[in-house]
Amino acid sequence: MQSTDLGNKESGKLWHRKPCPAARDGIIVNIIHSTSDYLPKVLRFLNVAFDSSGDCLIAGDHQGNIYFFDLYGNRFNLVQRTAQACTALAFNLRRKSEFLVALADYSIKCFDTVTKELVSWMRGHESSVFSISVHASGKYAITTSSDTAQLWDLDTFQRKRKLNILQSVGIQKVFFLPLSNTILSCFRDNSIFAWECDTLSCRYQLPAPPESSSILYKVFAVTRDGRILAAGGKSNHLHLWCLEAKQLFRIIQMPTKVRAIRHLEFLPDSFDAGSNQVLGVLSQDGIMRFVNIQTCKLLFEIGSLDEGISSSVISPHGRYIASIMENGSLNIYSVQALTQEINKPPPPLVKVIEDLPKSKLNSGDLKMKVTTGRVQRPAKSRENRIQTRILKQDLAGSFENKENELSDGLNKKRLQILLKGYGEYPTKYRMFIWRSLLQLPENHTAFSSLEDKGVHVAFLNLQKKYPIKSRKLLRVLQRTLSALAHWSAIFSETPYLPLLAFPFVKLFQNNQLICFEVVATLIINWCQHWFEYFPNPPINILSMIENVLAFHDKELLQHFIDHDITSQLYAWPLLETIFSEVLTREEWLKLFDNVFSNHPSFLLMTVVAYNICSRAPLLNCSLKDDFEYFFHHRNNLDISVVIREVYHLMDTTPTDIHPSSMLHVVVALTKGQYPVFNQYPKFIVDYQTQERERIRNDELDYLRERQMVEDMQAEVDQQRVEDEAWYQKQELLRKAEETRRELLLQEEEKMVQQRQRLASVKRELKVKEMHLQDATRRRFLKLQQDQREMELRRLDDELERKNLIRNQEAVAKEMREDADAFRRKVDLEEHMFHKLIETDQTQNQKTQKLIEEDLAKAEQACLNADWRIQALHKQRCDDLQRNECYHEVARLLRENRRKETEVLNAMMGEEAKKWEEAKEKDFHLKSEKKASALADASRKWFLEKEINDALEHAEHPYRKAVPRYQNGQVASSCSPRASQLNAVSETDSATCISLNQRRIQWDTMERDLMERVRNLRQRLAAQARNRCQMPHLLAT
Repeated sequence: MQSTDLGNKESGKLWHRKPCPAARDGIIVNIIHSTSDYLPKVLRFLNVAFDSSGDCLIAGDHQGNIYFFDLYGNRFNLVQRTAQACTALAFNLRRKSEFLVALADYSIKCFDTVTKELVSWMRGHESSVFSISVHASGKYAITTSSDTAQLWDLDTFQRKRKLNILQSVGIQKVFFLPLSNTILSCFRDNSIFAWECDTLSCRYQLPAPPESSSILYKVFAVTRDGRILAAGGKSNHLHLWCLEAKQLFRIIQMPTKVRAIRHLEFLPDSFDAGSNQVLGVLSQDGIMRFVNIQTCKLLFEIGSLDEGISSSVISPHGRYIASIMENGSLNIYSVQALTQEINKPPPPLVKVIEDLPKSKLNSGDLKMKVTTGRVQRPAKSRENRIQTRILKQDLAGSFENKENELSDGLNKKRLQILLKGYGEYPTKYRMFIWRSLLQLPENHTAFSSLEDKGVHVAFLNLQKKYPIKSRKLLRVLQRTLSALAHWSAIFSETPYLPLLAFPFVKLFQNNQLICFEVVATLIINWCQHWFEYFPNPPINILSMIENVLAFHDKELLQHFIDHDITSQLYAWPLLETIFSEVLTREEWLKLFDNVFSNHPSFLLMTVVAYNICSRAPLLNCSLKDDFEYFFHHRNNLDISVVIREVYHLMDTTPTDIHPSSMLHVVVALTKGQYPVFNQYPKFIVDYQTQERERIRNDELDYLRERQMVEDMQAEVDQQRVEDEAWYQKQELLRKAEETRRELLLQEEEKMVQQRQRLASVKRELKVKEMHLQDATRRRFLKLQQDQREMELRRLDDELERKNLIRNQEAVAKEMREDADAFRRKVDLEEHMFHKLIETDQTQNQKTQKLIEEDLAKAEQACLNADWRIQALHKQRCDDLQRNECYHEVARLLRENRRKETEVLNAMMGEEAKKWEEAKEKDFHLKSEKKASALADASRKWFLEKEINDALEHAEHPYRKAVPRYQNGQVASSCSPRASQLNAVSETDSATCISLNQRRIQWDTMERDLMERVRNLRQRLAAQARNRCQMPHLLAT
């Protein structure tokens, strides 16, 4: 035996040398799955399933690892990790690579063994799924849990139907029959139903198993042709059902060491056309025994007490058996190795046939024991008692709560008065009143002795004649009639007894003792003289009814006579059914309230009253069929009117024809033991019983002899068929061996060719690998070249940026030098201007000193006034000029902002114009500089001239000889002139200072503007370069 440890491998070989399973155990390979952790442990396999070919299987362990095993290709693969334990598997879907797995979270998933992907996810169960059955076409699947079964469409993975049941019943298994369109559902109460797959209509239900071998079914198996169902449970009995005949045809008793059956599965055979003969039975001791269901011979076993089997699956072609052992490992068995001894020519079979008992064939005749070599007699069974589980039925009314209550002290007269007043007894107390009126003794011991005798042979097939829907009601009726038959032999021959007892059985179905005693009391009292003319109807009773009818309604009786209608037609149907056919439940209860409260003749008078009250429709009837229909069906008749008519007839009928004169009063049953009932022609009943028993025995003898001949013929035919099958099988095996040798040679040739192709493929792959390496190297060199080009472009951009910064710094330095020169020039001009002012002031002081003495008083006021006026005028002019300058500056600023906006908007699209504008501004700047230089030269010349004139005037103040008065006038005229010159020079100096400041501001604004224009141009150029470089980088 080879052993393979999967470990942490995801794929590998199952065996490393060709397995040669021994006939002793037949094991091909033992598969275990252990972890390689610090503390290694074995992962237990839980479920296994074969595919439709039978050469591949899948198995799942308790950690959710699902492995695929190819027994033909000697490979295994890990196809899925579900991370949770699997509870059921199915691998025979329409798409061969897909399988279904039921998980511990109550969901069902579909995976693919090739792609290892999830195909679908199905939810809907609320408990663990323990069975998955797939239709033969692979289109549908049934998943079963303890509370529901669901039908799925595997094309759309949608749920089609759901089977819900009562929690108290429970589901054992729901599965498809092989090669058919039938669904079989098995429940925990042993009920088995067959359903049509397309319409989901119930096709049939199997009957309950016999009580002598009643077991609770737990496991099931069906042959490949779907004809035989095997069922077992916590017993060593196996039940074999014929699904075509819908009956139990054999009971197999396993060896005594088998106490419970855990699993059943038929062993397929290629030569039996689906009618499998070998059944595998896994018992509680972990041993799986394979039994031939026809010969009841034990063929072989797998497993042992030390290495027990937990579950087992057989491949569809019957070559392999996959068993999950109790230690968690997986064993693969070879059926061919296990059946080497069985394939020999079978020895002659010897069977011992036991004589049948005189009673009817019971379930013990079906029972056979499984033996290993010796022939054993069929085991005897107990009484043939059927035990089924029937759901409780609800009856209208609440009288059942009072059925078992007994009460004394009721007065019959007062009850009759109450009955005449209300017409009926209260529903709640009706059963209590009936039991008191009938004075039932409730003989439990006597009734138990009658009941213990079992079902009477006359009522074994009661359901065939009276097909009652309720199984419980049928069982109670059968037991009540059997008790009556055991009490008195006449009742086993009375054909109308079921009709008589059925209404009371329906009322008292929950208390069979009361039911029996009510019917017995009714027969003793209200059925007096009924059996004196047995088997004919009671002519004496019918004559009483006819005499009363003739007295009260001669016209109706004459109408009956004219149409040949006797009392057996208009009276006996009402009596033998006690009006249950012609009255409703409420009407019947109301009638029997009055019947039980009066003399037994009241029932006979009711027949007459019913005819009299129905005289109008009866007089209109002329055909016999119409009369028969009338007295066997309900009619539109008021029962209260009939009851009043009965009381009227009881009072008005003469004594000589009154039935009360010939019937005794009500007599209750005796306590302790029931009275003997022998009011019937005993010799007739005994003769009929003897004749029936003789006929039954003759029939049994005939059937026994025919069965013996058929069994012998069947054995001969079977022996011949087995011999022919064995020789055919040997011939096929020889041919198969030759075919396999040829296949091995072909496989070797194919292997050589495959190796050659593999070598060529390896060479091609090597060449492709070299080409790929060369292409990779070229791509890497190209990438390096592109990176170097990008680095060069980056360096060029860096150099350009540095040159631009250097040019900007040179321009800024030049502007700083111009500003410093301009500042020095302004300082020189201010110094010369201050010097001029100082010189002028000094000269004025000298001049004033000369003329101060002469014109101090006269001219001082005038000069001061003129100077103030001139100063105010100059200030006003300066203010106006300054205001104009401010407006001009504001206008220029607005114009500059507008131009700046235009420049910024125009720069985005017209870079060439910007360069022209820059040149124009440069030219304008040079012009301004030239104008500034000319203005500076003019101011310098003017200042020098003024300084020279002032110096010249200071050196020759009195060059011209003038009179004193004239000199005073000249001095006075010169003084305003000097003051005027002083004011003019101050004004010019202030104007020059303001213009210089404005020029400095304009220069600063111009430099800022040029700097912004330059920066914007650089950004636009950089963006243009980037846009040009991006396609090149994408191309590389």
